[in-house]
Amino acid sequence: MFEALGDRLQATLSDVRSRGKLTEADVDKAMREIRLALLEADVNFKVVKQFTSAVKERCLGADVLESLDPGQQVVKIVSDELTALMGGAKRDLVLAPSGVTVILMAGLQGSGKTTTCAKLARKLREQGKDVALAACDTQRPAAVEQLVTMGERAGAHVYEQGTSRDPVDIAEWALGQAKRDGRDVLIIDTAGRLHVDEELMDQLVAIRKRTKPHNVLLVLDAMTGQDAVNVAEAFGERADFDGVILTKLDGDARGGAALSVKALTGKPIMYASVGERIEQLEPFHPDRMASRILGMGDVLSLIEKAEQLTDAEQAAELERKIRTKQFTLEDFLQQLRQVRKMGPIANVLGMMPGMGKAMKQLRSAKMDERELDRIEAIILSMTPYERAHPEVIDGSRRKRIARGSGTTVQAVNQLVKQFGQMKKMMAAISRGKMPDPAQLLRGMR
Repeated sequence: MFEALGDRLQATLSDVRSRGKLTEADVDKAMREIRLALLEADVNFKVVKQFTSAVKERCLGADVLESLDPGQQVVKIVSDELTALMGGAKRDLVLAPSGVTVILMAGLQGSGKTTTCAKLARKLREQGKDVALAACDTQRPAAVEQLVTMGERAGAHVYEQGTSRDPVDIAEWALGQAKRDGRDVLIIDTAGRLHVDEELMDQLVAIRKRTKPHNVLLVLDAMTGQDAVNVAEAFGERADFDGVILTKLDGDARGGAALSVKALTGKPIMYASVGERIEQLEPFHPDRMASRILGMGDVLSLIEKAEQLTDAEQAAELERKIRTKQFTLEDFLQQLRQVRKMGPIANVLGMMPGMGKAMKQLRSAKMDERELDRIEAIILSMTPYERAHPEVIDGSRRKRIARGSGTTVQAVNQLVKQFGQMKKMMAAISRGKMPDPAQLLRGMR
């Protein structure tokens, strides 16, 4: 995410860091580059002006230019201001001290609102909450059926009365049912429109009046950039909301919405959808996002994802195998599947510090998830003995594995070679030697 913006900012700041001393002219040049990068990212021009002015003022003050490492201080200032621009600290949902917490979801048609309702339900279920969904989108064809299906996947009960009743009445009825059933949270899915109109707003205001939600969340499509911010401003004029959920953030190379919405609406981004799978909804951390944009990774999020998926005993056994050089292709397959559960491979790599070069190689090679599917297919076409002892895979075995996996002998050769290289790198890491991060992706095309 934010690849284009990140590349531009990282290049500019790399030039700044390379200078032993900085002059005011150097700062002005950097600000011009940053201003251009943000405008090309579809960030609102007023926000760009305020941001660059704030960065420049801090860079020219506090003896930054006279310091021993001015370039590094400039990077920190840009990181701090990016964090502030996106809201500063992470914002959490308001939960009722007792009874049912009501969350009202709003957004335009096509923003991913109904899917996001289910994703949020899944996220709250992981926190131990008993969550229900209310199907109040009676306008869009099959919206109720979609919510029922998604609700089942999320493990949340869905209160629905079809499409013939008034959505306001359905919302009030669903809240009554949630109270009766002792639910912790009720998420209300409302109707979307192709544009902001009076009917949508009137209905939203009426549902809000009847259900008195603790949180009103606006779902915005990050891919629409400045248009998403315009939608947020229009909603804010009629139907006040508490926070934003950005969808399709994983496909947003620019970042205009993420960097503009808080500054222009005053409302924080609370969650971000980073993939199509139901578990791919993440709390939005402005400081971590700023770090990722600047190529410094997001170790905390990476650790949190890993902890959710990693069993302590399995981790200890894996460490033992790596240390004793017993790591096999079977182990590699299991680890690959674990990594894929964390989200798209590009997003995972983006959380690792120092992976900027490797990420560019990944994009230039146009590698996608299908490449990982092919790797899995090749390993699954091997016998258990071959996975444990890849050195026995001769020409005839490679032909059989290629036929079984629907790939080529060259692809099998490549995987076996890569696995050998990876084992060497893992052995080096176990001895305390860290290889160039770009090596981790070498040959994966």
